[in-house]
Amino acid sequence: MSIREDIERMECETLSPYATLSIHSRGRDDPEEQCDIRPVFQRDRDRILHCKAFRRLKNKTQVFLTPKGDHYRTRLSHTLEVSQNARTIAKALRLNEDLVEAIALGHDLGHTPFGHAGEFVLNGLCDESFHHNEQSVRIVEKLEKDGKGLNLTWEVRDGILNHQTRLMPHTLEGKIVRLSDKIAYINHDIDDAIRAQILTEENIPLELRKTLGFSTRQRLNTLIHNIISNSVGKDDIIMSEEVEQAMIELRKFMFDHVYKNPVAKGEETKAKAMIEQLFFYYMEHIELLPEKYLRMRDAGETDQRIICDYISGMTDQYAITKFSEYFMPQAWQVDGY
Repeated sequence: MSIREDIERMECETLSPYATLSIHSRGRDDPEEQCDIRPVFQRDRDRILHCKAFRRLKNKTQVFLTPKGDHYRTRLSHTLEVSQNARTIAKALRLNEDLVEAIALGHDLGHTPFGHAGEFVLNGLCDESFHHNEQSVRIVEKLEKDGKGLNLTWEVRDGILNHQTRLMPHTLEGKIVRLSDKIAYINHDIDDAIRAQILTEENIPLELRKTLGFSTRQRLNTLIHNIISNSVGKDDIIMSEEVEQAMIELRKFMFDHVYKNPVAKGEETKAKAMIEQLFFYYMEHIELLPEKYLRMRDAGETDQRIICDYISGMTDQYAITKFSEYFMPQAWQVDGY
């Protein structure tokens, strides 16, 4: 018996009857030989962790554009916090941690530079629409490894695609990531907003703090414990009505006071203009795209789709660099006057 088979046997013996077992995966679009050490979801986790799109997350905006400080979240640190929350819940419920971690690490691979501002612009420009969850799946299916993709299992791709509020994954592990994403960004965005001095703990409505906690630590503890206590032994991932409603209200508070705050979003207009001008420039000069993107035209992809793929893969700084290269006089690009 291989190490992988031994791990799969332990899953069958120790995980919840509601867990998604590695041996029951719907598999990959392109069947391949099994690893002798790692079950399929662990293998998916490793592939995501080592891919280029994952590494680029460290230089992509979470909420604050080009913040002056080293401790603000990036898209990568957000992803790691989602993963940690999700693994804690999965372990307590005896669900598949490898599947949870793979979904969590891959859920935001398709995010644009400058956060949701970039996503909003590309969605308005592309006739086929642009949504970061769909782009995340496109990355792992078509764009990584020079167009070969990562060939992930169906369950991981389903969790990545359906991690947003308006959607619902088909596995309990995917549902854990869907909630863990909200728990992570609501709480760490409060922390970053306090750091940026656009919010204080006392600004949060008292009733919400009484229900969820009076600090980030207390709120994370409340939300994670609530999911675990209400989901244990059940074929669903749920929260109590009181705590769930408080989380919804806290999310709404964040939209009203942080996500639409002119201090947090003061540079967004400039960022949107850069993305828009890059898009139209590449529509006029698509030959400037790397060869691997141009080859996608032969596969029937539209120029708009290809340009969205290229721009959305940029980090914040790379987008600024390309904008400067195309639109600023060369003398202005010299550092230090």
